[in-house]
Amino acid sequence: MLPFDFDYYRPKNLQEAVELYRHLRQSGRQPMYISGATELITLGRIDLVFTDAVIDIKDIPECREIGFDGDYLVLGSALTLTAIEEANLFPLLTKTSSEIADHTARGKITLGGNICGQIFYREAVLPFLLADSQAVIIGPEGVKVHYIDELFQKTLQLGNGEFLVQLATDKRHVDVPFISIKRRQQWETGYPLITAAALKIGGEIRVAISGLCPFPFRSNQMEAAINRDGLSVENRVSAALTVLPEPILNDIEGSADYRLFVLQNLLNDILAELDGINS
Repeated sequence: MLPFDFDYYRPKNLQEAVELYRHLRQSGRQPMYISGATELITLGRIDLVFTDAVIDIKDIPECREIGFDGDYLVLGSALTLTAIEEANLFPLLTKTSSEIADHTARGKITLGGNICGQIFYREAVLPFLLADSQAVIIGPEGVKVHYIDELFQKTLQLGNGEFLVQLATDKRHVDVPFISIKRRQQWETGYPLITAAALKIGGEIRVAISGLCPFPFRSNQMEAAINRDGLSVENRVSAALTVLPEPILNDIEGSADYRLFVLQNLLNDILAELDGINS
């Protein structure tokens, strides 16, 4: 049970959701958008999240869209990770999402909930960062579309009253060579230590990481080192490790030094898998 009460709203369209949020805020309330509610329940129980008005967006058609629209794969933010896995329209996303939490939890966790969540892993964003996907958001100023690398800076930068509606990915990028590897310190479905995802597009390997820092990231400097011509794999990996963002996590799951050791091995595995593949 949550230690606070809240009113529950279930709008049927985008505009109704935005207007509800605006009205509740003007009334002095603290509204929150949800779709799967897993994080509200988990963090609310330990007083890390509070709301007195929940706006559930799962009935909004645009937030449940799944499929190709012209040149883009469109995925709604209210899709569960299980639905994404079963459709398997973006293999890297399927592989990455299929290793988040356990099977039961994935039936409730949504794409938008994972990407916008407070728990810092947010692994579902990695494939979209790699594929130069676009994020569709809506708020008081209407619908906006941003490349996700512009909008996702450690977290998804949403304004007051805004929420993520969809992610659109160029269909040329959904079937390219990929690899996704998750390393855990303890048990089969425990919190991950590090997740590394990679795509090879236009002959270049792209890499995105979760669990090394207190935020997921894709680093241009790191990729430049990994793709440097004329160097051995060992030297390319060593160069990539010198340009990582900071801070490196040092917690109960693993020390900073251990995380760097794991990442070094992951980068070696990624290069062994993708280096010789044409794309």
